[in-house]
Amino acid sequence: MPDQDQQPPRRRPLAAVRSWPRWARISTYVACGLALALVVGVVTTSVLVRRPLPQTTGTAELTGLDAAVEVVRDEHGVPQVYADSLTDLVMAQGYVHAQERFFEMDVRRHATAGRLAEMFGESALDSDKAVRTMGWRRVAERELAIVSPRTRQVLEAYADGVNAYLADRSPSELAVEYTVLNASGLGYRPEDWSPVDSLAWLKAMAWDLRGNMGEEVDRALTAAAVGRQRAEELWPAYPFDEHAPIVGQGAVVDGVFQARAETGGTRLPQRPGWTAALRSVRAALDAVPSWLGRGDGIGSNSWVVDGEHSETGEPLLANDPHLGASMPGVWMQMGLHCRTVSEACPLEVAGFTFSGVPGVVIGHNADIAWGFTNLGPDVTDLYLERVVGDGYRYDGEVLPLRVRTETIEVRGADPVTIEVRATRHGPLLSDVDEDIAAAGDGQAVALAWTALEPSATADAILAMNAASDWDSFREAAASFAVPAQNLVYADRAGHIGYQAPGVVPVRKSGNDGRWPAEGWRAEDDWTGETVPFDGLPSVLDPDEGFVVTANQAVIGPDYPYALTQDWDRGYRSQRIRDLLAAAIEADGGLSVEEMLEVQRDDRNPMAATLVPYLLDIDLPRGYASDGQRLLAGWDGSQPADSAAAAYYNVVWRTLLEHTFHDELPEEVRPDGGQRWFAVVSRLLGAPEDRWWDDVTTDGVVEDRDDVLRRALLEARDELTRLQSLHPEDWSWGGLHSLELRSPTLGESGIGPVEALVNRGDWELGGGSSIVDATGWDAAEGYAVTSVPSMRMVVSLADLDASRWINLTGVSGHPASGHYTDQTDLWARGETIAWPFSPAAVEDAAADVLRLEPARTE
Repeated sequence: MPDQDQQPPRRRPLAAVRSWPRWARISTYVACGLALALVVGVVTTSVLVRRPLPQTTGTAELTGLDAAVEVVRDEHGVPQVYADSLTDLVMAQGYVHAQERFFEMDVRRHATAGRLAEMFGESALDSDKAVRTMGWRRVAERELAIVSPRTRQVLEAYADGVNAYLADRSPSELAVEYTVLNASGLGYRPEDWSPVDSLAWLKAMAWDLRGNMGEEVDRALTAAAVGRQRAEELWPAYPFDEHAPIVGQGAVVDGVFQARAETGGTRLPQRPGWTAALRSVRAALDAVPSWLGRGDGIGSNSWVVDGEHSETGEPLLANDPHLGASMPGVWMQMGLHCRTVSEACPLEVAGFTFSGVPGVVIGHNADIAWGFTNLGPDVTDLYLERVVGDGYRYDGEVLPLRVRTETIEVRGADPVTIEVRATRHGPLLSDVDEDIAAAGDGQAVALAWTALEPSATADAILAMNAASDWDSFREAAASFAVPAQNLVYADRAGHIGYQAPGVVPVRKSGNDGRWPAEGWRAEDDWTGETVPFDGLPSVLDPDEGFVVTANQAVIGPDYPYALTQDWDRGYRSQRIRDLLAAAIEADGGLSVEEMLEVQRDDRNPMAATLVPYLLDIDLPRGYASDGQRLLAGWDGSQPADSAAAAYYNVVWRTLLEHTFHDELPEEVRPDGGQRWFAVVSRLLGAPEDRWWDDVTTDGVVEDRDDVLRRALLEARDELTRLQSLHPEDWSWGGLHSLELRSPTLGESGIGPVEALVNRGDWELGGGSSIVDATGWDAAEGYAVTSVPSMRMVVSLADLDASRWINLTGVSGHPASGHYTDQTDLWARGETIAWPFSPAAVEDAAADVLRLEPARTE
């Protein structure tokens, strides 16, 4: 049987692909109903599909409004909302979100509550069990009690707007997906929206950006396979001497980070078999739907340049968060405008919103702009627990487990009751695997995670929207608990800055956060304290005139608090820094277009290291060396039409397989991203290292050049099979394509249904750990798995000159012209206008809807 890499990358059944969970495939009896529902006349089908499209012109009544609200949409359907009061404004935002995206909102809230099985049957149980075990919604319910009165008022007004839209509409008028599902006998009608539904979605975002939980599991599973010393080789330390951290100045003095200080205090002390239980944790992580968070491997870019280094004379700010590809995209563009800005109605803001959550998450207001990337601190720990009956061992005692019962309703089956057990460290995540939980061998794994404690992050979003300067922005950021983010900042007064917010635990000396901790040892606990906000790195108007964040180390190794050791290793961030510096030196200042050019950069940072070794391999002339010759003149860039990039990436994937797959468990095989750049870079200088040897070949010891030669030859064969005998016909985009799939009906297995909701393919350039970060998983194939979910550049000199783009479009309705109307532009690296001033919004207006208070009889 041929090797795996001698087969074309195939679209495996989605149940088996890591990025799509099993629940996404609808059960057979539902599928039959769907097929029957769609065997109708063309006219009827068109009516059903178009019925949910929102009203965007004329007048509509909205119960609960105090005064009229205007919703102005541009040619891409992007809404700008104008109101006289804060409650009217966010009520209208809820109404508009529901108009465009309610099915997405509804499925998300089922997922974050552990209730997917109610809609999708037994295949969703694993996801529900994992989420119920962690108790996301239970935490959100507690958060509602601690947010500020104004935030609660906003959450309630937002929910009122959503519910006003639902009130007089049947399911078929809300989304075509309900028509299809109910045709199979579901008989479903959505519940009213609640403030807790909004807060629970923030738990999903915290999960997506949760830090190094997966790496803790993978390190342990790797060590079980090859030993701890060799496992450590696969997680190399951050290269501070090669890739600059975000903040290159300052120190902590008396517990406060001071950007101009040169020396600080003393570093906090740190000290550097449970395979089945840890594998169950890995299974639990994978059970959570990918659109609720891929977690490890997801990054983002943001940077800000001051006026001295910009063509406009005022700051420029860029951001492109990298998230799992989804249909529709996670963001919805929107503007929220109080007609008269005041303390009572403080919003004059536009940017990227989450449907289901009030306010703007990333964007700008009339005074400031901000962007996010994942800070990636270690805010999770896995604790190995010794369970004894109804208790667990801790510090020489046996303490009682905390136990609660959860009942999960299941479509088409009896309800399922699960017992959620927890120690002082957190819920036993290993219990999600019933076989492990029932084994009774006393081994379990608990999850400690900052997001499982209630916080007031929702306060931060609204306060950021209303901030007017650095001090008010930092005050807002102080409430941003989870997920911890790198915040870049610019204002119209000419200042730029960086702030690291978030709740980061302080650990005792026995726990460095990199490996699962021993739960029975008190010295492995968290102290109960967190890194103080004032001690987190921040800088206003840095000396070098710009700030770059791309998930690299925040600050140098002398920083006294332990944030994490699992930073992204800085290939993207250093490339961005180099491009900015070169543009500044060449032109004296960056333009908006030059900022966008940096976002589109597709240079592979590993190519310059690996290609010289590949060119040194002696291959037979002709067919065997055709691909190798492409690399001789290649500059490492990866546009979609590049033949050299296609060959290089097939070689890279094959090299990783033949170097590591023989010794590593399937769960931890290389994805080919930034960590593996560092690992392979070291190995290239060690041609006899034991990693090169294939342990499955008895009596033969392979070295580096053996593996490189095999990778070069097999890559030539694979591209011949997949694309063409002729190298000039190869293209990276032909392998590296993006298909946007709905995670529900888009995985039904029924052609007409999938054709209704899915879109694609788009052939893309870029790649993993490249500035144009179109990620792919080398353990699975070449298809795009994560993307720049949006791109924006804000010009503080003229906000109307800012640019933005979304992965899909504002609408979640497949029949809408705005379902994917931005995707072609996004794939080409283009952007659209971002009007903000009243005059610019009016000039761009394509549709205007007037929402009026409902008349009373």
